[in-house]
Amino acid sequence: MEFSTWLAFFAASWAISLSPGAGAIAAMSSGLNHGFRLGYYTTIGLVLGIVTQTIVVGAGLGALIAASSLAFAIVKWAGVAYLAWLGIQQWRAPATPMVAESPEDHVVTRRELVLRGWLVNAMNPKGTVFLLAVMPQFLDLHASLAPQYAVIACTLAFTDSVVMAGYTVLASRVLSALRAEHHIRLMNRVFGSLFIAAGALLASFKRAA
Repeated sequence: MEFSTWLAFFAASWAISLSPGAGAIAAMSSGLNHGFRLGYYTTIGLVLGIVTQTIVVGAGLGALIAASSLAFAIVKWAGVAYLAWLGIQQWRAPATPMVAESPEDHVVTRRELVLRGWLVNAMNPKGTVFLLAVMPQFLDLHASLAPQYAVIACTLAFTDSVVMAGYTVLASRVLSALRAEHHIRLMNRVFGSLFIAAGALLASFKRAA
Protein backbone atom coordinates (compact mmCIF):
# COMPACT_ATOMS: atom_id res chain seq x y z
CA MET A 1 0.00 0.00 0.00
CA GLU A 2 1.47 3.33 -1.07
CA PHE A 3 1.65 6.17 1.41
CA SER A 4 -0.80 8.30 -0.58
CA THR A 5 -3.28 5.40 -0.59
CA TRP A 6 -2.87 5.00 3.15
CA LEU A 7 -3.51 8.71 3.68
CA ALA A 8 -6.78 8.37 1.78
CA PHE A 9 -7.77 5.39 3.92
CA PHE A 10 -6.67 7.21 7.08
CA ALA A 11 -9.03 10.07 6.21
CA ALA A 12 -11.83 7.62 5.44
CA SER A 13 -11.27 5.76 8.71
CA TRP A 14 -12.06 8.91 10.71
CA ALA A 15 -15.39 9.21 8.94
CA ILE A 16 -16.02 5.51 9.60
CA SER A 17 -15.25 5.86 13.31
CA LEU A 18 -17.20 9.10 13.77
CA SER A 19 -20.37 7.79 12.13
CA PRO A 20 -23.02 7.03 14.79
CA GLY A 21 -23.64 3.37 15.39
CA ALA A 22 -23.76 0.61 17.95
CA GLY A 23 -20.09 1.15 18.85
CA ALA A 24 -20.64 4.83 19.66
CA ILE A 25 -23.69 3.94 21.72
CA ALA A 26 -21.73 1.29 23.63
CA ALA A 27 -18.87 3.72 24.33
CA MET A 28 -21.21 6.45 25.58
CA SER A 29 -23.21 3.98 27.64
CA SER A 30 -20.05 2.82 29.40
CA GLY A 31 -18.98 6.40 30.03
CA LEU A 32 -22.43 7.14 31.40
CA ASN A 33 -22.45 4.19 33.79
CA HIS A 34 -18.81 3.77 34.78
CA GLY A 35 -16.93 6.99 34.02
CA PHE A 36 -13.99 7.27 31.65
CA ARG A 37 -11.34 5.18 33.41
CA LEU A 38 -13.48 2.06 33.66
CA GLY A 39 -15.76 2.75 30.71
CA TYR A 40 -12.85 2.95 28.26
CA TYR A 41 -12.42 -0.82 28.58
CA THR A 42 -15.50 -1.10 26.36
CA THR A 43 -13.57 0.82 23.69
CA ILE A 44 -10.73 -1.68 23.98
CA GLY A 45 -13.27 -4.38 23.21
CA LEU A 46 -14.68 -2.36 20.31
CA VAL A 47 -11.20 -2.01 18.82
CA LEU A 48 -10.55 -5.74 19.22
CA GLY A 49 -13.87 -6.31 17.46
CA ILE A 50 -12.69 -4.23 14.49
CA VAL A 51 -9.43 -6.18 14.36
CA THR A 52 -11.45 -9.40 14.45
CA GLN A 53 -13.62 -8.21 11.57
CA THR A 54 -10.52 -7.35 9.53
CA ILE A 55 -9.02 -10.78 10.19
CA VAL A 56 -12.30 -12.46 9.24
CA VAL A 57 -12.48 -10.54 5.98
CA GLY A 58 -8.80 -11.06 5.26
CA ALA A 59 -9.10 -14.80 5.84
CA GLY A 60 -11.98 -15.00 3.38
CA LEU A 61 -14.61 -15.85 5.97
CA GLY A 62 -16.19 -12.47 5.40
CA ALA A 63 -16.91 -13.47 1.81
CA LEU A 64 -18.68 -16.57 3.11
CA ILE A 65 -20.85 -14.49 5.43
CA ALA A 66 -21.66 -12.08 2.63
CA ALA A 67 -22.45 -14.89 0.17
CA SER A 68 -24.20 -17.40 2.42
CA SER A 69 -27.73 -16.50 3.48
CA LEU A 70 -27.63 -18.88 6.44
CA ALA A 71 -24.26 -17.69 7.77
CA PHE A 72 -25.29 -14.07 7.35
CA ALA A 73 -28.63 -14.64 9.10
CA ILE A 74 -27.01 -16.44 12.05
CA VAL A 75 -24.49 -13.65 12.66
CA LYS A 76 -27.06 -10.91 12.05
CA TRP A 77 -29.70 -12.21 14.44
CA ALA A 78 -27.10 -13.01 17.09
CA GLY A 79 -26.03 -9.36 16.86
CA VAL A 80 -29.65 -8.16 17.00
CA ALA A 81 -30.34 -10.27 20.09
CA TYR A 82 -27.18 -9.02 21.82
CA LEU A 83 -27.97 -5.34 21.15
CA ALA A 84 -31.55 -5.85 22.36
CA TRP A 85 -30.23 -7.50 25.53
CA LEU A 86 -27.87 -4.57 26.13
CA GLY A 87 -30.78 -2.18 25.65
CA ILE A 88 -32.95 -4.02 28.18
CA GLN A 89 -30.09 -4.17 30.68
CA GLN A 90 -29.44 -0.44 30.27
CA TRP A 91 -33.15 0.38 30.57
CA ARG A 92 -33.39 -1.59 33.82
CA ALA A 93 -30.12 -0.25 35.28
CA PRO A 94 -30.46 1.32 38.75
CA ALA A 95 -30.71 5.11 38.81
CA THR A 96 -27.50 5.57 40.79
CA PRO A 97 -25.24 8.56 40.01
CA MET A 98 -21.69 7.58 39.17
CA VAL A 99 -20.34 10.07 41.69
CA ALA A 100 -22.02 8.12 44.48
CA GLU A 101 -20.39 4.83 43.56
CA SER A 102 -17.42 3.33 45.30
CA PRO A 103 -15.06 0.68 43.85
CA GLU A 104 -16.98 -2.02 45.72
CA ASP A 105 -20.18 -1.01 43.87
CA HIS A 106 -18.78 -1.92 40.46
CA VAL A 107 -20.44 -5.19 39.60
CA VAL A 108 -19.12 -5.06 36.03
CA THR A 109 -15.50 -6.13 35.59
CA ARG A 110 -13.00 -4.81 33.07
CA ARG A 111 -13.04 -8.16 31.31
CA GLU A 112 -16.82 -8.00 30.96
CA LEU A 113 -16.64 -4.51 29.47
CA VAL A 114 -13.97 -5.60 26.98
CA LEU A 115 -16.09 -8.62 26.02
CA ARG A 116 -19.17 -6.43 25.66
CA GLY A 117 -17.39 -4.07 23.31
CA TRP A 118 -15.90 -6.94 21.30
CA LEU A 119 -19.29 -8.56 20.84
CA VAL A 120 -20.87 -5.29 19.65
CA ASN A 121 -18.39 -4.97 16.76
CA ALA A 122 -17.45 -8.59 16.07
CA MET A 123 -21.07 -9.78 15.82
CA ASN A 124 -22.06 -7.11 13.32
CA PRO A 125 -22.24 -8.53 9.76
CA LYS A 126 -22.86 -5.01 8.55
CA GLY A 127 -19.23 -4.29 9.43
CA THR A 128 -18.07 -7.38 7.56
CA VAL A 129 -19.95 -6.43 4.40
CA PHE A 130 -18.72 -2.85 4.75
CA LEU A 131 -15.10 -3.95 4.98
CA LEU A 132 -15.57 -6.27 2.01
CA ALA A 133 -16.83 -3.32 -0.01
CA VAL A 134 -14.31 -0.72 1.17
CA MET A 135 -11.00 -2.50 1.76
CA PRO A 136 -10.41 -3.74 -1.81
CA GLN A 137 -10.40 -0.13 -3.04
CA PHE A 138 -7.27 0.58 -0.98
CA LEU A 139 -5.40 -2.68 -1.62
CA ASP A 140 -2.52 -3.20 -4.02
CA LEU A 141 -3.44 -6.62 -5.41
CA HIS A 142 0.04 -7.02 -6.87
CA ALA A 143 1.65 -6.84 -3.43
CA SER A 144 1.40 -9.10 -0.39
CA LEU A 145 -2.06 -8.67 1.15
CA ALA A 146 -1.31 -9.68 4.76
CA PRO A 147 0.80 -6.58 5.58
CA GLN A 148 -1.85 -4.36 3.95
CA TYR A 149 -4.61 -5.94 6.05
CA ALA A 150 -2.42 -5.33 9.11
CA VAL A 151 -2.01 -1.65 8.20
CA ILE A 152 -5.77 -1.30 7.67
CA ALA A 153 -6.54 -3.01 10.98
CA CYS A 154 -4.06 -0.81 12.87
CA THR A 155 -5.39 2.35 11.22
CA LEU A 156 -9.00 1.53 12.07
CA ALA A 157 -7.96 0.55 15.60
CA PHE A 158 -6.18 3.87 16.11
CA THR A 159 -8.99 6.10 14.84
CA ASP A 160 -11.65 4.13 16.69
CA SER A 161 -9.72 4.21 19.96
CA VAL A 162 -9.47 8.01 19.74
CA VAL A 163 -13.05 8.62 18.62
CA MET A 164 -14.59 6.22 21.13
CA ALA A 165 -12.49 7.79 23.87
CA GLY A 166 -14.14 11.07 22.95
CA TYR A 167 -17.60 9.53 23.12
CA THR A 168 -16.77 7.89 26.46
CA VAL A 169 -15.37 11.00 28.10
CA LEU A 170 -18.26 13.10 26.77
CA ALA A 171 -20.79 10.80 28.38
CA SER A 172 -18.83 10.61 31.63
CA ARG A 173 -18.64 14.42 31.83
CA VAL A 174 -22.38 14.69 31.22
CA LEU A 175 -22.98 12.10 33.92
CA SER A 176 -20.87 13.99 36.46
CA ALA A 177 -23.40 16.82 36.29
CA LEU A 178 -26.38 14.50 36.81
CA ARG A 179 -27.20 13.75 40.41
CA ALA A 180 -31.00 13.58 40.51
CA GLU A 181 -32.38 10.04 40.34
CA HIS A 182 -34.89 10.88 37.61
CA HIS A 183 -32.10 12.32 35.43
CA ILE A 184 -30.06 9.12 35.71
CA ARG A 185 -33.13 6.98 35.02
CA LEU A 186 -33.91 9.07 31.94
CA MET A 187 -30.36 8.73 30.61
CA ASN A 188 -30.40 4.97 31.20
CA ARG A 189 -33.63 4.68 29.25
CA VAL A 190 -32.36 6.88 26.43
CA PHE A 191 -29.27 4.71 25.97
CA GLY A 192 -31.30 1.55 26.42
CA SER A 193 -33.63 2.71 23.65
CA LEU A 194 -30.66 3.56 21.43
CA PHE A 195 -29.28 0.03 21.82
CA ILE A 196 -32.67 -1.44 20.90
CA ALA A 197 -32.93 0.95 17.93
CA ALA A 198 -29.47 -0.11 16.76
CA GLY A 199 -30.62 -3.72 16.97
CA ALA A 200 -33.72 -2.87 14.94
CA LEU A 201 -31.59 -1.19 12.27
CA LEU A 202 -29.32 -4.23 12.13
CA ALA A 203 -32.40 -6.46 11.79
CA SER A 204 -33.46 -4.46 8.73
CA PHE A 205 -30.01 -4.78 7.13
CA LYS A 206 -30.12 -7.17 4.18
CA ARG A 207 -27.34 -9.14 2.55
CA ALA A 208 -26.14 -7.59 -0.67
CA ALA A 209 -27.25 -9.53 -3.73
